[in-house]
Amino acid sequence: QVQLQESGPGLVKPSQTLSLTCTVSGGSITTTYYYWSWIRQPPGKGLEWMGAIAYDGSTYYSPSLKSHTSISRDTSKNQFSLQLSSVTPEDTAVYYCARGGSDYGDYYGMDYWGKGTLVTVSS
Repeated sequence: QVQLQESGPGLVKPSQTLSLTCTVSGGSITTTYYYWSWIRQPPGKGLEWMGAIAYDGSTYYSPSLKSHTSISRDTSKNQFSLQLSSVTPEDTAVYYCARGGSDYGDYYGMDYWGKGTLVTVSS
């Protein structure tokens, strides 16, 4: 059973960088052909795919977020991370990590999800 757990600060100030880590257990992030995605859901709104990192370390981003989003990984810890720079209150959301999604945010292909973590952007 694959399990994912998001971790990081729940409060970030405007203009700062939001950093989250997803720890994966029960499966390796380097297993061939799997993608590992970050998704967010602002209050009262739908899901938004932010980007993904593939089994080989390749990264893919939503065009609307690409300019201030970075996804990386630590294979020794079986973790992948999200950094979102220059945040504003509009970046307040529940942030999820998930397995799957390919390189374009295919929600039907996401078979395991973390529980999500609320990040509030406020001064």
